[in-house]
Amino acid sequence: MLRIVLASIFAAALSACSSMTTTAARSECFHTNEAIEKQIGYCEAVRVGDTLYISGNVGQGDMPKAIAQAYNSLKRTLEARGLRFENVVKENVYATDLDAFIANKEVRRQFYGTHTPAATWVQVQRLYSPGFVVEVELIAVYPR
Repeated sequence: MLRIVLASIFAAALSACSSMTTTAARSECFHTNEAIEKQIGYCEAVRVGDTLYISGNVGQGDMPKAIAQAYNSLKRTLEARGLRFENVVKENVYATDLDAFIANKEVRRQFYGTHTPAATWVQVQRLYSPGFVVEVELIAVYPR
């Protein structure tokens, strides 16, 4: 009886590992600046099925300018993959001064129009480079 139980557990574990490997194998990495992204160790965007995960895009300088930089970069990534901001379902914003980001949220709204994705906005002490003041990552879904 113990052998049957152990065999069942082992088979379930192999099945779980197999399904995780299959999902990872079906992902596709897209680079904007391949040399730098490979040096750091990330993809600008990864597509898994109908979902596109976009790494954080940054902005520097005063907050309105930084927001525009980050969202223009995101727009280019979305468009390169055949998507628009209306396809975005989740947004994460990391800002070194969240009050400044909130005060300039209308710059962000220009990119979304009336579309509103799920969103999380967080204040952080620092981003990858000390000059960056905002970083935005997105998840978008391809239409069926």
